[in-house]
Amino acid sequence: MTHPIIAGAEPWSHQGGSNGALVLHGFTGNCNSMRGIAEALAAAGFSVELPLLPGHGTHIDDMLPTTFSDWSAHAEASYQSLAARCDKVVVAGLSMGGTLTAWITGHHPEVVGAAFVNPAVEPQDAALRAILVETLAAGTAVINGIGSDIADPASTETAYSETPLAPLITMFDGIGEIQPLLPKIVCPVIILTSPQDHVVQPSASDHLAVSVGGPVERVSLDRSYHVATLDYDRDLVESSIVAFAQRVCG
Repeated sequence: MTHPIIAGAEPWSHQGGSNGALVLHGFTGNCNSMRGIAEALAAAGFSVELPLLPGHGTHIDDMLPTTFSDWSAHAEASYQSLAARCDKVVVAGLSMGGTLTAWITGHHPEVVGAAFVNPAVEPQDAALRAILVETLAAGTAVINGIGSDIADPASTETAYSETPLAPLITMFDGIGEIQPLLPKIVCPVIILTSPQDHVVQPSASDHLAVSVGGPVERVSLDRSYHVATLDYDRDLVESSIVAFAQRVCG
């Protein structure tokens, strides 16, 4: 990181009880979008790790050289830190945080539950990836941003205003990498989906529901757009994930 962290984007760690929760934000976003969930889990007695993924939460220049491998490695390190001090761990993620939730849970069968909010888990069209590669090769490093897709006009996500192409392409590749892991997710899963999502198609949640190997609970976020954690349904998101986490931790 070469720029200061945006106010409210800071990572957060909380030492609570023996049950832990790893909470992961999305692409070009930061901890601002997931802090409500993290704090709700902490209030329920969980130990919590809310990491700031490499290149995020500062300036888009910091994100340009980063890749899905950087984000998954950081998520893994945060998981290991949490698991070392907790008996049981749940993982929750929004958008690309959902990609990473699948990545972590697929590699760690000891995870007792996984919560997904509008997850980016459906394979991307090869033609779109090819267009992005061509655009990047032609000298365009960034395109218009995808952040703050929120129905509530009083709420704002402090995501970057632009989308870095090279990292985006690696995210598409990361979504491909998790496909063989999805059937290995045999723990309980909760999927919270906004029918009106202008960033990730709701079909991604359907894809996840039929691909994982464990029991699936679905929640519809009818009043919210993509960043439902900051939208009209934020209370429903937080209460649903806390109740799910408490249930799977026994």
